[in-house]
Parts: sequence; C-alpha cells; structure tokens
Amino acid sequence: MKQTMTTKQVHDLLKVGTWLIYIGLFVEAGVKLVSVFISLFINDESSHNLFNGMNVSTLYGSDKLHFIIMALLVIIVPALKAYLFFLVIRITSKLNIAEPFSDYNARLILKMSKISLFIGLTGFAASSYAGWLDSNKINFHYGGGGTEFLFLAGILFIIAQIFKRGIELQSENELTI
Repeated sequence: MKQTMTTKQVHDLLKVGTWLIYIGLFVEAGVKLVSVFISLFINDESSHNLFNGMNVSTLYGSDKLHFIIMALLVIIVPALKAYLFFLVIRITSKLNIAEPFSDYNARLILKMSKISLFIGLTGFAASSYAGWLDSNKINFHYGGGGTEFLFLAGILFIIAQIFKRGIELQSENELTI
C-alpha cells in the first residue's frame, strides 16, 4: 500500500529546504562581497576569478567605477534572495494550517512580493548594465535576468490580496451570530 505524506511532513520538509536555500544564498552574497573587497583593496589580481569563476579583470582594468557598480548589482541580487528566503522561514515557522488567514501572514506575503519586485528590477538592471558595458567594448556578460522574480512578485501580490480578503471574511464571520 502506498503511503502519502501528511501536511505536517511536507511543512517540515519545506522548513528544512528553506533553511538550506537561505544559508546557500547568504553564503553566496558573502563570498561575492568578500571577493570584491579583496580585489579592490588587497589584490587586484583576484578579479580574474571573482564571481564563481567569472573573469572580470577586463571590467576591473577598464574602469573601477563600472566594476563597483556591477559588483554592487551582482551582490545585491543574492542578498535580496537570501532576505526573501528569510521571510519564507518566518512565515513557515508561524504558519497555522488551521487558521492561515492572519494579518501577520498577509503582511509577510506582501513584503515578499515587494522583495521579489526589487530582486527582479535589480537583476534586470544588472543584465541591462552588463549589456551596455558589452556594447561599449568592455567584455562583461551577466545572465542574471530577473524576469522570473517580477512574475513571482505579481503572484505574491495577488496572494497577499487574497489573504487580505480572507481576513476580512473571517472577521465578518466572527461577528455574525
């Protein structure tokens, strides 16, 4: 006989997975920050292997301002993703399946929508800036897109509105005798 997972088991797996992703993104942002710091202040040769094997020495050698702007954009994306997963950790730790429509959950989902929007816009800005650099003969490629986070922002915004409406209906139902 086939055994199915209970809601609690899925919820527990979700919490563990969310923590693992959060830690990974936090480490990624930290590694990128330290790498940029080292290449700017300690050893400029480290720019040959900066972001996961990405050679940014051409960008570093051409203009440090462009390097700093691109580095900030590339660091901000995983930092915002880590913050998004931190919010997911908060919502999963306080989630009550019996009464999911709470003001706390609605606020967190709306905040997650805003963070997703910022991730999408920052990723789009980084890709656009990298394209501009490439078109100006500074060889730099960044494939960080961000459109999926713009889509996620829209979905989370709609879910936040559904939660808001659910809270209103729940309040009306509690007032009705």
